[in-house]
Amino acid sequence: MNQETVASRNLAMDAVRVTEATALAASRFLGRGDEQAADLAAVDAMHSALTGMAIQGVIRIGEGSRENTEKLFSGEPAGTGNGPVVDLALMPLEGPTIVAKGEPNGLSVIAIAEAGHFADLPPVYMDKIAVGGGLPDEVINLDDEPGNNLREVAKAKGVDVGDLVACILDRPRHRELIAKTREAGARILLISDGDLSGVVSTAWPETGIDIYMGSGGAREGVLSAAALACVGGQMQGRLIFRNDDERHKAASYGIEDFNRVYSVSDMAVGEVTFAATGVTHGAMLMGVKRRHGAAMTHSLVMRSLTGTLHFIEAYHDFANWSGATPRLRPKA
Repeated sequence: MNQETVASRNLAMDAVRVTEATALAASRFLGRGDEQAADLAAVDAMHSALTGMAIQGVIRIGEGSRENTEKLFSGEPAGTGNGPVVDLALMPLEGPTIVAKGEPNGLSVIAIAEAGHFADLPPVYMDKIAVGGGLPDEVINLDDEPGNNLREVAKAKGVDVGDLVACILDRPRHRELIAKTREAGARILLISDGDLSGVVSTAWPETGIDIYMGSGGAREGVLSAAALACVGGQMQGRLIFRNDDERHKAASYGIEDFNRVYSVSDMAVGEVTFAATGVTHGAMLMGVKRRHGAAMTHSLVMRSLTGTLHFIEAYHDFANWSGATPRLRPKA
């Protein structure tokens, strides 16, 4: 009997159902000031949703090691044990702080690939630069000055630098990057948290975000690469080590070249499925809307096999819903 593969079976809707359930759980803590409760709700919901997914899965990028988390740890089996053999990269909730404060860009995210096709990176920071699809190869260079990258992207898009919008995390460590971006003449969207959503937003022109620059988590980097792999986007990233302990940690992951620049294909290769559901409103996705015993979710799903990006609105009637498939309204 032939082994079922990611390519032979469309896992897109299965993935969306997982992120929908997770976003619904996390959204109950919107603005309540309790980051831990929001995060725990998301982790519990995603863990439960994954148990019913018809895959032979292993979590490769998760909530941490088995020693420091009970659920969704790296190496944990996932799914029913029937179906394609896959690896999972996931983030139940990007932005516990975002949800606790009721701020933009909260997401629930999962990516699925064939076994061994996600980079195994340590939980450290990563310097990143990313753009969406449809641009010439090597249009961005992590080691180049921000102004040069902006000029190359503007040239490739046939616009002035002043027409570009760069998304950057509003952090003290990015003070120089922000200053150089302004000096180059580009506009900037500063976000308080959620660099994964910032990178993924470059994949869809309607967000108005042309380029992402700055440092964030390496785990978010792998998930970002999974999204960009589906739409032909480009990303470069280099791990940042703040001390010898982080270098030793990287060495334990088999990393020898601490200065290596990782591309999209280095972090997520082969047939990839990516799904995300908005928990709070953002540039790309609307957050969960709750009304009188029902809720609306807004999700996106992408597949590298087809290069398509679908937006999905789902209506969840809690009076009649007990975990079954919600009513879906695909959007073009």
